[in-house]
Amino acid sequence: MAGLRGTARRIRWRIGMVAAVTTTLVVGAGLVAATSAQAAAGCRVAYTKSTEWPGGFSADVSITNLGDPINAWSLVWTFPSGQQVTQAWNANITASGAKVTATNVSYNGAIATNGTVSFGFNGSWSGANTAPTSFTLNGVTCTGSVGGTTPPATTAPPTSAPPTTAPPTSPPPAGNAMAAVAAMQPGWNLGNSFDAVGADETAWGNPRVTKALIDNVRAQGFNSIRIPVTWSNHHGGAPSYTIDAAWLNRVREVVNWALDDGFYVVINLHHDSWQWINTMPTDRTNVLNRYNALWTQIAAAFRDSSSRLVFESVNEPQFTGSSGDAQNATLLNELNTSFQRIVRQSGGGNATRLLVLPTLYTSADQARVDELASTFNTLKDANLIATVHFYGYWPFSVNIAGGTRFDATVQQDLIDQFDRVYNAFVARNIPVIIGEYGLLGFDRHTGTIEQGEKLKFFEFLGYYARNRKLTTQLWDNGQHFGRTSFQWSDPELFAQIKSSWTTRSGTASSDQVYVPRTGSITSKSLTLNLNGTTFQGLRQGSTDLANGTDYTVSGSTLTLTAAAVTRLVGSRAYGVNATIQARFSSGVPWRISIISYDPPVLSNATGSTGSFNVPTQFRGDQLATMEAKYADGSNAGPQNWTSFKEFDVTFAPNYSSNTITLKPEFFAEVNDGRRVTLTFHFWSGTKVTYYVTKSGGTVTGSTS
Repeated sequence: MAGLRGTARRIRWRIGMVAAVTTTLVVGAGLVAATSAQAAAGCRVAYTKSTEWPGGFSADVSITNLGDPINAWSLVWTFPSGQQVTQAWNANITASGAKVTATNVSYNGAIATNGTVSFGFNGSWSGANTAPTSFTLNGVTCTGSVGGTTPPATTAPPTSAPPTTAPPTSPPPAGNAMAAVAAMQPGWNLGNSFDAVGADETAWGNPRVTKALIDNVRAQGFNSIRIPVTWSNHHGGAPSYTIDAAWLNRVREVVNWALDDGFYVVINLHHDSWQWINTMPTDRTNVLNRYNALWTQIAAAFRDSSSRLVFESVNEPQFTGSSGDAQNATLLNELNTSFQRIVRQSGGGNATRLLVLPTLYTSADQARVDELASTFNTLKDANLIATVHFYGYWPFSVNIAGGTRFDATVQQDLIDQFDRVYNAFVARNIPVIIGEYGLLGFDRHTGTIEQGEKLKFFEFLGYYARNRKLTTQLWDNGQHFGRTSFQWSDPELFAQIKSSWTTRSGTASSDQVYVPRTGSITSKSLTLNLNGTTFQGLRQGSTDLANGTDYTVSGSTLTLTAAAVTRLVGSRAYGVNATIQARFSSGVPWRISIISYDPPVLSNATGSTGSFNVPTQFRGDQLATMEAKYADGSNAGPQNWTSFKEFDVTFAPNYSSNTITLKPEFFAEVNDGRRVTLTFHFWSGTKVTYYVTKSGGTVTGSTS
């Protein structure tokens, strides 16, 4: 996410475990030396089923050589329940029916006497998942002791070449990439700090990162932290592009704080993407050299770090001046492939380190997903993770074009995007991280989208991410969790997000009930969205409202009786008179504000295009959106494909000063001398018309 940029950017999932089981089977195996016809042979094989979930499991296999040294190995077993291997690491695995053969890869073929080599895999199962009980290694059945006769040399696998990189220090975290990424859920972004473009991490206004901040983020329940890093201002020139030692050490310091706290940590090349990597279509050699040099240094610096440290190739990749989609795909594939090669060849923990590869723009559009899937197919690396970003259906995400509600269109957009990455990756046992999520309007402030509508958005996002087995990382550039206060700016929002990591919550058609300040009071109804829960009742404070007297429920319709509404509004002062909670069988309660209002009153005004405020008596109501049209019915102002203007970009309410501000961005695209009809839509359902005319730098506004 661009933090201070305004460009559009396009969970807690733990594997649904049948049981958090660890099943270990140790057997003896006759082991054959590939280099000697009569070498002493013997080995021990430990088969560990580390994780199991409906239809899937993870297993680790450890081979200990009890005989003479060997140069290559081939382990064979038969699954008793017809299981199938779907993904492997540190071994090449093939299968013929239930018979499975695992052979060494380039760096782990040699096993010294009493040495051990390990590999692992993901598998699928149906009906039963019984562990295999017999193994043969290089053609000899397990004996559990040293001895036995070596089979003919032709039965041994070919001797592998000496390893070109150091063997991995450990298997992938939690046993495999899918399980590790599940363990990363939920995640949080340390945004607008190390990714800030400037002298240091405070360049965009956030304070220096402290260990106390990292500790407090961990205490909120997050299991992974993405630390975006922009390197462009912190390295020397060609050809070495040497990273500033102080900057690298500072990044390392914060990474280590997070690792010490038990976090999974993700670091990347962040705003480098639009600062210089984007010029690759016209400056390929220099861009690739610079990119490769940076990743070579980063990989070396963190080579021996915990396996919980994860590298991401580049944030939101994009290209300027390309010939189109085909060239974009080629260039991104080159970056991702080069990144993977550099990290893997650096050895140490990097040989098996989890690596994150993005789609173009980190978009979940089908074409972008297909391009990344092609890269995965080519690389055949079991420790890769796909990533996209998700900021919701754009009109809703920024509040434009009338997109004020979390409606069926917004929900379907989320479903479609999550389904696309699920089908392309997760269904093939390739994990996916939603590396950033939120709403784009939050770049300005979290009030751009109405509270209840945003709560419904995050409730469904958390649910469907779990459903699609996606890990999510909340984008936070400082607008959510206080960097020094360690408090949430909107505790209700975070409570909904946190609840969605594990369960569903009931909601309703609105979190507001508007009651006219004058006239008779009538009953008020809302539609309940049970989301698989059951409705438990209404509560005001610690007092339960009475079913039948204070409210009734018919199907999904909740109705507050006139008597209850009368009591709740009290003296009927403008604004929120009472707050009640709808309680459900799971999740967080749904807050409902009971509001007294009268139609807002606007007044005539004069001002300038740089500063024009409409005097407004809101009288308890709140502004939802604004339309702008010329007298002939055509749309006025920016983004004239719609009459509904963007909230807080072209207009903004100020309830404390009783004004609605029309911003310079609005008048910049209003025709001089043409009267504009503004229709202000309020959450009560009230619409108020106002007129403005621009003449040079002067603006006049009137109610008629």
